[in-house]
Amino acid sequence: MLAVLRHTRFRRLFTAQVVALIGTGLLTVALGLLAYDLAGAHAGAVLGTALAVKMVAYVAVAPVISALTERVPRTTLLVSADVTRVAIALVLPWVTQTWQIYVLIALLQSASATFTPAFQSVIPSVLPEEEQYTRALSLSRLAYDLESLLSPILAAAALTVISYHLLFVGTAAGFVASAVLVLTTRLPRLTSDRPEPLWERITGGARIMLDRPVLRGLLAMNLAVAAATSMVVVNTVVYVRDRLDGSNTGVALALGCFGFGSMVVALALPRVLANIPDRQVMMTGCRILPAGLVAAAVIPLLGPVAGAGLLAVTWAVLGAGTSMINTPSARLLRAQSDSDSRTAVFTAQFSLSHACYLLTYPVAGTLGALAGLPITAVALAVIATLAATTAVRMWPVSAPADSEAVAAER
Repeated sequence: MLAVLRHTRFRRLFTAQVVALIGTGLLTVALGLLAYDLAGAHAGAVLGTALAVKMVAYVAVAPVISALTERVPRTTLLVSADVTRVAIALVLPWVTQTWQIYVLIALLQSASATFTPAFQSVIPSVLPEEEQYTRALSLSRLAYDLESLLSPILAAAALTVISYHLLFVGTAAGFVASAVLVLTTRLPRLTSDRPEPLWERITGGARIMLDRPVLRGLLAMNLAVAAATSMVVVNTVVYVRDRLDGSNTGVALALGCFGFGSMVVALALPRVLANIPDRQVMMTGCRILPAGLVAAAVIPLLGPVAGAGLLAVTWAVLGAGTSMINTPSARLLRAQSDSDSRTAVFTAQFSLSHACYLLTYPVAGTLGALAGLPITAVALAVIATLAATTAVRMWPVSAPADSEAVAAER
């Protein structure tokens, strides 16, 4: 997997991705603590709404920007998105009202929705060989998992000596480093002669995903992942600070447990997937997530020590379950697309997977504030169960998942 880093341009772009991810991870911790300062026990509702705003930006902006900017130089687009994120991250520590969080998050995540699909669309041109591209996808997945683990640990260490407000400065620094690395990397010139109308280009990837059984199954699995992830992202601060009498450092460490579970599975999956079909691994993840969410309902009923122990284990299990689905997903997208449709399909997955959070973030935040954490966890477990059942029906065992079978079908 690491052999692909010998490619200079990809190595720089991958480094840019990593530092930007670290900045985003610090932002996640800092935003939760800022919401707690502004809203106290209702922080989950504030954070849930803010993250729902983020998902609206991802869903609405990503496919439109991808279609509109086909001829815009990638360097210009990526650096502009990073500069925008730097400016907003530096403003966030100064907010005093919850509505200000919502406005700034909308702007920040619109820039991120511009950056991420554009970054992904560059990699196939930088690494035209299929084997190298596949390794790059695996490495990028591992980077996301490592960020989930390392960013909370870095935040926990920083919070022992600084105020959480300075974490926003770390976020800005990550985006600055990303912009510099992109600016010093020679990216391929983008050319596109597609005659399709704008609306056809915007919706092309989604139509492909809805047309193929394997990708329809993946869409349902995205909802199960969203249910588990929303519980962790939205309510960790409430679990630790409000129910378990923990500290800001405890919040960061709890998020780190989720990242640890995800990373362990990501490291093991290359060997596992060599012997077990993608579908079987991903369906196992779909079964794990509802069970983990039911366990999360028990945590508030325990004392601080027992609750903290169960929280750490449950969050690690949820991280493992989400990784069983997320890590092989890029393999499915690659196998179910060709060179002409790949960018559109990856952009559609980015947009539609985040659309699931428009349901699960408000449930995790608003229901958590109104009905309590146990009921919220059970509700999300029901959503994850329905999603898993739908995935089984959408993606029958007979549907081909590997590239050779798909090509033969075409």
